[in-house]
Amino acid sequence: MFTVSILTISDKGSQGKREDKSGDAIREIVSQMDARVVDYAIVPDERDIIAKKLTGWADSGKVDMVITTGGTGLAPRDVTPEATLDVVDRIAPGFAEVMRAESLKKTPHAMLSRAVAGIRKKTLIINLPGSPKAVRECLEVIMPALPHAMETLKGEASECADTQKVVEGKTRGK
Repeated sequence: MFTVSILTISDKGSQGKREDKSGDAIREIVSQMDARVVDYAIVPDERDIIAKKLTGWADSGKVDMVITTGGTGLAPRDVTPEATLDVVDRIAPGFAEVMRAESLKKTPHAMLSRAVAGIRKKTLIINLPGSPKAVRECLEVIMPALPHAMETLKGEASECADTQKVVEGKTRGK
C-alpha cells in the first residue's frame, strides 16, 4: 500500500467558487489501487503556495505520491509545472510523456499540456490537467506503472531484469 496526497490548483476552487471535480476524480481512481489518500488541499494558482504545499507533504515522510490537478496549461497563471520543478530533486519525464502521447490520440489540445513529474526525496509528484475527463484519461495511462514506481522509490522493488524477462518471454544470455 502507498499513500497519496491530492493537490488541486485553482483560483476559483480555493475561493469556494468552483466545485473540485478533478480532485474527486483522482480520489475515486486512487481508491481502486492499493493506495490511501492521506491529504487533500485546494490552493490558488500561486507558485510559492504550490511549492510550499508540495515541499511540506514530501518532506513529512508520510506521503509516497502527490498528484496535482490544474495549472498545467498556457494561461498566464498556470504555474504548477514551475512550482513542481522548483521543489523536485530529479525529474521523471516518462509520466508526462506518455500522458501527452496518449492524450494526443484524443485531442490535439494535449500538446498544450506542460505537466511534469519528479521526485522529491522519496515522494513522486505528478502533475495532471485540470479537467475531470483529462484526469481520468491520464491516470488510466500511468496507473499500471505506479505500483512499481512506489516499490522502487521505497527500495522494495524486485529486479527490473526479472520483469523484463517475463515481458519478453525469454531469459538473458539465450
